[in-house]
Amino acid sequence: MAEDVRLGTARGRWVLLATVLGSSMALLDSTVVNVALPTIGRDLDAELAGLQWTVNAYLVTLAGLILVGGALGDRYGRRRVFVLGVVWFAAGSLLCGLAPSIGVLVAARALQGVGGALLTPGSLALIQASLHRDDRARAVGLWSGFGGVGAAVGPFLGGWLVDGPGWRWVFLINVPVAALCTAVSVRHVPESRDPAAHGRFDVLGAALGAVSLALLTYALIEAAQATAAVVAAGAAGLGSAVAFWWVERRRPNAMLPPDIFASRQFTAVNLVTLCVYAAFGGFFFLAVLQLQVVVGYSALGAGAALLPTTALMLLFSSRAGALGERIGPRLPLTVGPLLCAAGMLLMVRTGPGASYAQDVLPAMLTLGLGMVTLVAPLTATVLASVDPGRAGLASGINNAAARAAGLIAVAALPLLAGMGPEAYRSATAFDAAFGRAMAWCAGLLVVGAVTAWTTVRTAPEHRCHPECRVHGSVAVPPLESPREGDAG
Repeated sequence: MAEDVRLGTARGRWVLLATVLGSSMALLDSTVVNVALPTIGRDLDAELAGLQWTVNAYLVTLAGLILVGGALGDRYGRRRVFVLGVVWFAAGSLLCGLAPSIGVLVAARALQGVGGALLTPGSLALIQASLHRDDRARAVGLWSGFGGVGAAVGPFLGGWLVDGPGWRWVFLINVPVAALCTAVSVRHVPESRDPAAHGRFDVLGAALGAVSLALLTYALIEAAQATAAVVAAGAAGLGSAVAFWWVERRRPNAMLPPDIFASRQFTAVNLVTLCVYAAFGGFFFLAVLQLQVVVGYSALGAGAALLPTTALMLLFSSRAGALGERIGPRLPLTVGPLLCAAGMLLMVRTGPGASYAQDVLPAMLTLGLGMVTLVAPLTATVLASVDPGRAGLASGINNAAARAAGLIAVAALPLLAGMGPEAYRSATAFDAAFGRAMAWCAGLLVVGAVTAWTTVRTAPEHRCHPECRVHGSVAVPPLESPREGDAG
């Protein structure tokens, strides 16, 4: 049952602080780590595959379990599961910061992802369950605004940490933040559950989904070797994906109920999501490497170079959402990906000796304008394409789809672009492969634009406004909390 805590009270502000601290750790992690990758690779003597796994081990467990994380909170207590996620995330971060080898770092990143899957949906659910109905919209606005600031500062903070105390502090900084978040949550955040939550959890579906993502990721990263083990992993990954879909079609408590895809609009906008967030995931993984390995930027310089994109999203995402509501989603979801494609193609000019003002900044601004144009209308269309009672489930599926698309892109793009295991150690080799990778990313975005133009209808099936009007994350679309009466 929910408590009606008023936002203007001391307890209401404590609730907001706890949720902002928890969600900010996960948001920062998605942007901070990328900036540290070249230094991690040099320090731990890792090949390119090790850097790919540093990103993807986290995403595999997060994407595979995020839908289950929300359900656990509804059943066993939102505060309890949120705090468990924060502590788990901190433990994984500590192991990452102390990792003596790339293998240990990858394993610790997978543990981090489990914690992220528990705390990410819980942070917004706590606001929805704890605060008075009249204060929830304002609280969500503040929560998303502070989260957007965190996402915008992430690359800059990551660069400062890498160039200053060292890359290990990219992870270790989470530990004191988690300690503060845990203390505030236990002392000030009320516990809540969904009394209607019952039935068995879809453990089999979650396991099959995560195993499928892990095996396919392994097969793509190691595909250049073409060994029997790689082929077997790819086949097993595809088999697990088929088994996942078969299981979800037959379980009454499926975490991904197939009937939600009966909405053609929902299916269409998730296809667009897969295309655009695959491109974004690949771009932000490779761009920081390009800026450091080829252009010669420090980690701080590379992180600061990405700020215009997130700053534009933070400043204008709410206005873009309002415009999308007036003119409909079809045009923004077509024009936005095309602008992003243009920005990624402009990044091809960032070779040795590139000028920030003439080469990097125009690409970042164009990419940022494209993301501003498409992200808010995409979220609104996801929510409007299903019954309002399933808005939380629809948002969770869309968020998980974006994360899965990003991890597959990080696994596949170096292969498609012809990057060898040591590519990031050679400016010449990496620069040539980066140009090919940007062409692939731009092509994905064009496919997304064509899909939106041909399949997304202008008139929504339902009117359901996003709660998160301000958004600054470049990695995933905003996650919406379940509405009252949400069946998911």
